[in-house]
Amino acid sequence: MVKYYISEGIKMLFVPGKCLLSARRKKAGMTQKQLAKKIKKTAQRISDYENDRMKMSLAVCKSVSFHLDCSIEDLYEWEIVESIPRSYRQENE
Repeated sequence: MVKYYISEGIKMLFVPGKCLLSARRKKAGMTQKQLAKKIKKTAQRISDYENDRMKMSLAVCKSVSFHLDCSIEDLYEWEIVESIPRSYRQENE
């Protein structure tokens, strides 16, 4: 997932950094297993997201944010980059 913003004519690219899902989930009083059941994933997959072993897709982010009553932007720290990293190109082209 890559975000684009135009600020004063300068194109700014944002990519997800550290996952903040664990803190958001705990704040909502939910276990990994409970969240996994709500979004039809395994608890192991939730753990993978929380420990930055995998990035959530946009669809997963939307589902998670709905169930945790937060914004998609609240699920990651966002990093500003000058160009899209190679690891993000294939999934978005």
